[in-house]
Amino acid sequence: MLPHQLELLAPARDAEIGIEAVNHGADAVYIGGPGFGARATADNSVQDIARLVQHAHRFNSRIFVTMNTILRDDELEPARKLAWQLYDAGVDALIIQDMGLLEIDLPPIQLHASTQTDIRTPEKARFLQDAGLSQIVLARELTLQQIAAIDAALGPKDAPGRAILEFFVHGALCVAYSGQCYISHAHTGRSANRGDCSQACRLPYEVKDSQGRIVAHDKHVLSMKDNNQSDNLRQIIDAGVRSFKIEGRYKDMAYVKNITAHYRVLLDEILEERPELGRASSGECTFFFRPDPDQNFNREFTDYFVNGRKEDIGAFDTPKNPGRPIGYVTATGANFVELQTDDLATVIHNGDGLCYLDLQKELVGLQINRAEAVNKKGLWRVFPKDPMEGFKDLRKGVQVNRNRDMDWVRGLEKKSAERRIGAWLRLEESASGLTLTVTDEDGHSGQATLPGPLQDAKDPNQAENKLRENLSRLGDTLFQPLDVALNLNGPRFVPASQLNALRREAVERLEATRAAAWHRLPRAKPVEPPVPYPEDTLSYLANVFNHKARDFYAKHGVKVIAAAYESHEEEGEVSLMITKHCVRFSLSLCPKQAKGVTGVQGTVKAEPMQLINGKEKLTLRFDCKPCEMHVVGKIKRSVMNAVPSSPVKFYRTRPATPA
Repeated sequence: MLPHQLELLAPARDAEIGIEAVNHGADAVYIGGPGFGARATADNSVQDIARLVQHAHRFNSRIFVTMNTILRDDELEPARKLAWQLYDAGVDALIIQDMGLLEIDLPPIQLHASTQTDIRTPEKARFLQDAGLSQIVLARELTLQQIAAIDAALGPKDAPGRAILEFFVHGALCVAYSGQCYISHAHTGRSANRGDCSQACRLPYEVKDSQGRIVAHDKHVLSMKDNNQSDNLRQIIDAGVRSFKIEGRYKDMAYVKNITAHYRVLLDEILEERPELGRASSGECTFFFRPDPDQNFNREFTDYFVNGRKEDIGAFDTPKNPGRPIGYVTATGANFVELQTDDLATVIHNGDGLCYLDLQKELVGLQINRAEAVNKKGLWRVFPKDPMEGFKDLRKGVQVNRNRDMDWVRGLEKKSAERRIGAWLRLEESASGLTLTVTDEDGHSGQATLPGPLQDAKDPNQAENKLRENLSRLGDTLFQPLDVALNLNGPRFVPASQLNALRREAVERLEATRAAAWHRLPRAKPVEPPVPYPEDTLSYLANVFNHKARDFYAKHGVKVIAAAYESHEEEGEVSLMITKHCVRFSLSLCPKQAKGVTGVQGTVKAEPMQLINGKEKLTLRFDCKPCEMHVVGKIKRSVMNAVPSSPVKFYRTRPATPA
């Protein structure tokens, strides 16, 4: 990928979704392999990935495979073998978290730094670039100014080995800095750093202050709204980002189609405005629907911290999809609800999903079995699939939202996009016959010849039109005609069967030329001698889980290296989550904003709070200098006993030395 190119990077749960991501405009797709990916139930076989690679490369789109869990020592060799299998399948890059992978015999494939590597500073980003990472995923919490500072630290964009900056622009948000959350492992033994997060952040909590007073009851105070940077793309580009990542390796086909198409449209508009920028793959998309992010599951949207801290980033009332308001209840019956829509054009369908907030502000879902229009003034009678007695607090005047539109869903179940590469066709006559040359927008050509002699056309006035019309019929090929040029000695008649065969042969040769011209992205070379890591001491937060990772950091000058939290060497209370989200700020209790706070602003530490969910209790500690919140707790004894730790032991009091 060149420094002026913009890459739209889409997720894929499986190969079929990945193929549709490419068809809907993705310049690259990231997908999980058969193991070691940070989404434990989104695995795919190497054979399926190879099939996706073959389709993507036809458009010069790239396939990145996630190998971004932390690894035990006994997993390094299986990971090495898998990396070679993926390389042989044509995969373009591996997305990694564990630096131990840089110390083993990997194939010459690009390595990208996962979001799990927690890249928040220019120093960390520059180090990973100098260590040989070609693309780095920045932390979601960064502001535009922080992104620009990281971009500047990487040096000139056209310098050899210069890393590409990647940034999440859409999808679900982890409340923690990625790679810095251990609540799931501490409470359940399911490690987020090993792809098996239990999502404690989506649970409801009672929040108590330091004096035991309840300040929030049954609120999802760690649950964030969903990320949506649609309005910030130009500023993000100007800050230095070149790869625009959509979250969602667990998401369904409709989500990937819709969101990929949405950002394809937005980025193409920018490319039209900015001729100095280019697209990272080939072809243009035609969509048979109107992309709309509101139609997919979402917890409402936020642009998070890109434009600075805001109060409304949390989905505190519910982690579910609230949908769009469509009207209000006018009456209820024994087996039906009457709804008055806000817009007369709104059509309610059988199978639609509706929802509303009960008196406790809990979201209640209602699936429609049958919907009937009562009149032409927007009044509808809907018959729920479930008995009416199950819908608490559903009464006259309640606002109703729609969170699933079956008409929309069915539309995306059909073919919803077509991607074609522009091509010029030129038919030339010579003494030996006709030669058709097809040249695509990337400069590749395919040629076929029809030997003479040629026949004169009986109808000269229609001859050229018929030839152009026939040659333009590129049908189900990758290509769409941009122009058809004829260079003939006079009006000629060519039988349709011969012209069709000529066109097919030229297109097949063009495809073969494109395939032969495909090249693997080069692996970046690490700087020698090894550059020093920005710190000389690493705590459990560095996620070092094997000896090769330890050797990597030791080689880069780190003196003291602690084991990863999953090694079970941290038995007392520690930070189980570090986050830029602040519960105090969101509840309007921030001491920086309150009157009468003593101490110097920026250094004050707020009094702790407590989160309670059933028997689970966590402490919130607030570090106001960096404006961060720590969720503090300790690992359960049952987890210590039941979940095997890494056989690797680290001794933090002993300096690390290179192996």
